[in-house]
Amino acid sequence: MYLGIDLGTSEVKVLLLQDDHRIVATAGARLTVSRPQPGWSEQDPADWWAATESAVAALRAQAPAEFARVRGIGLSGQMHGATLLDADDQVLRPAILWNDVRSASECLELQRRLPALPEIAGNLAMPGFTSPKLLWVQRHEPKLFERTRCVLLPKDWLRLKLTGEKVSEMSDAAGTLWLDVAQRRWSRELLAASNLSEQRMPRLVEGSAVSGQLRDTLADAWGLPRGIPVAGGGGDNAASAVGIGAVRPGEGFISLGTSGVLFVVTDRFRANPASAVHAFCHAVPGRWHQMSVMLSAASCLSWVTHLVGAGDEGALLKDVGALDAAGQAAAPLFLPYLGGERTPHNDAKARGVFFGLSHDTTPAHLGWSVLEGVAFGMLDGLHALQAAGTEVGPLTIVGGGSRSPLWAQLFSTLYGVPVRTVHGGEAGGALGAARLAWLATGGSEADVCLAPELNTEYLPEPAARRDALRARHDRFKTLYPTLRAAFAAA
Repeated sequence: MYLGIDLGTSEVKVLLLQDDHRIVATAGARLTVSRPQPGWSEQDPADWWAATESAVAALRAQAPAEFARVRGIGLSGQMHGATLLDADDQVLRPAILWNDVRSASECLELQRRLPALPEIAGNLAMPGFTSPKLLWVQRHEPKLFERTRCVLLPKDWLRLKLTGEKVSEMSDAAGTLWLDVAQRRWSRELLAASNLSEQRMPRLVEGSAVSGQLRDTLADAWGLPRGIPVAGGGGDNAASAVGIGAVRPGEGFISLGTSGVLFVVTDRFRANPASAVHAFCHAVPGRWHQMSVMLSAASCLSWVTHLVGAGDEGALLKDVGALDAAGQAAAPLFLPYLGGERTPHNDAKARGVFFGLSHDTTPAHLGWSVLEGVAFGMLDGLHALQAAGTEVGPLTIVGGGSRSPLWAQLFSTLYGVPVRTVHGGEAGGALGAARLAWLATGGSEADVCLAPELNTEYLPEPAARRDALRARHDRFKTLYPTLRAAFAAA
């Protein structure tokens, strides 16, 4: 058995995987996000650990005999978050998360200090990344910055709790703006640009390598043998790719979680930061990946569900599904930039907009607008990848949004490729984390990184339907350029 732990933004998920690829059990514990000021997003790491212990206890209660046979643990987690530790490994402040946009001016400062930053890091300096967060802390909380002795990413802080080791791995470290992504090592130049040194960084391993062993006290408390290895693991998207077997060049997926991601595997470092395309290391050795990322995806659906007072997302989607083509065409256009945007706009000040509201607009119309607006935003991301020379074939859809057939069909028609749901796809990074644990304990990539069983395949709808959607997308594309100055002035 292999235990996968995925530290998300809204939940810690845990998964028990048997070595015949059967998912034995899953459990989760919810998390909340603190937003003390507009554009800020923080979490207390102590809440991560409490949720992990709660989720593990629930998993153990579901399958006690199987849990006792765990022989490896893997980690997956939300990327970019800055967890600052002092000399005694105590957390100095709430972690600043990936969707926090307070450090926009620090991004400009980083680019001024090191013009070569995008070429080394493979990415533009954006507020979501870790490096500008540390510059912000230095400017606004200088005494705290002076006490900082180590910076850990969220899942790597969990690793510290699990193993006592300060370790990161390539896929997550690539999202800090401190990693030389082509060489898969910390960059002295990038670290110096944010007034840090390698001494404040954790050591690096590959995601499929052993990073440490479960603490004896935890092994005893959880009823496990001592000495269980903990794999390097992966950033949430790289781990999700391992979970669906996307480890070969050209393979990829759409992730509809809190954020939205289009992920494609590459066999070499292929940077194109000018299009706000991310180039990161994969969680398996010798591979990289490109991503387009939008900051708000399935979270937009949760937001509009609460906005219109629907009971839950399922109830709203039922009403949305009853709309005919004319009803969909009458829906407002929606810009899904509730908390800023990355690909392709790289604009922390962009915000959500409904365009075309009328007296006839219903909650169902708004629900469709959100599904469509997220898909349109991610179509812009596909175009950015294509401009970087990347082509996509059939794609797997994962994350909470993958539960909506309506959304999956919309992506297939807009992208012009088959879109598939797979068994275990909703498990996301937790499944990939368990597979990375399997690899770290001696499993071969050919045996471990298989494509899961197919659930449903959605094929593109007829050309007339695609053309109608793309005509709406053409109108959608005119909105952001028109409003950009207004966003900046707000």
